[in-house]
Amino acid sequence: MHIWGKVLGFLFGFMLSKNLFGALLGCWVGHMFDRGRRIELDGFSPNKVDDITRQTVFFYSTFSVMGYIAKANGQVNKHEIAFATAYMDKMGLTGSMRQQAQDAFREGKTTDFAIDERLSKFKRSCGRRHDLLLMFIEIQIQVAFSDGELDVTERAVLHNIAKQLGFSTRELDKLLEMIIAGAAFHQGGSYHSNSNQGQQNYRQSAGPQQLNSAYKVLGIDENSALKDIKKAYKKLMSQHHPDKLIAKGLPPEMMEVAKQKTQDIQAAYDLISKNK
Repeated sequence: MHIWGKVLGFLFGFMLSKNLFGALLGCWVGHMFDRGRRIELDGFSPNKVDDITRQTVFFYSTFSVMGYIAKANGQVNKHEIAFATAYMDKMGLTGSMRQQAQDAFREGKTTDFAIDERLSKFKRSCGRRHDLLLMFIEIQIQVAFSDGELDVTERAVLHNIAKQLGFSTRELDKLLEMIIAGAAFHQGGSYHSNSNQGQQNYRQSAGPQQLNSAYKVLGIDENSALKDIKKAYKKLMSQHHPDKLIAKGLPPEMMEVAKQKTQDIQAAYDLISKNK
């Protein structure tokens, strides 16, 4: 935190004017000095980051940290490479954009990749946009779980990432449960797209395991009251709404990823509602 400019400005202002107004004026001048100093040291201020810059930082950070996680246990396996490739395909990345994603992924795999510095810059670019941080860490959890399991090293890496971005251990553990359950729910095939009507159709006969996964997708348990289920559903839909995320700085190329997430949330909610 940069405060010395304000402190010294206040003291000098009071010494020169001998009154409170002069001291406050000096404090304001010192504040402007601190602000300029912060921008100089950090490279940018969250309040000054434009949408293009924020989207660029999100894009690069996503794939570089993705590469870092893939290499966390010593070597990149075929599942992690397949996940990264599938992610680029889902985003429709071609040409220079795909090359940039691949370059970022490769940089994240290098032994000297400065993960803490990268996460610090990413967090500053997001400012107070918590939904962007949430989307980012959910993507990284999916990378770590791409082979169907989380080893000790991968879990430790995710905890470090969560801590750097301001998430507690408890919050990360809940996210892990929700993302892992989401993968099981999605693969379980409890719903399928109806492209003619532009909506989802849900099978009536979902097994208990599928229903249990649906509860975990919403971050609730089977004993939750209906009002709590609706509250969780609305909160998650708001956090992952594609248009809202784009407005906050999510790269447009990642809109399909956000759409898939909201479809899974909707599918889980509908399945629970039909069984309540």
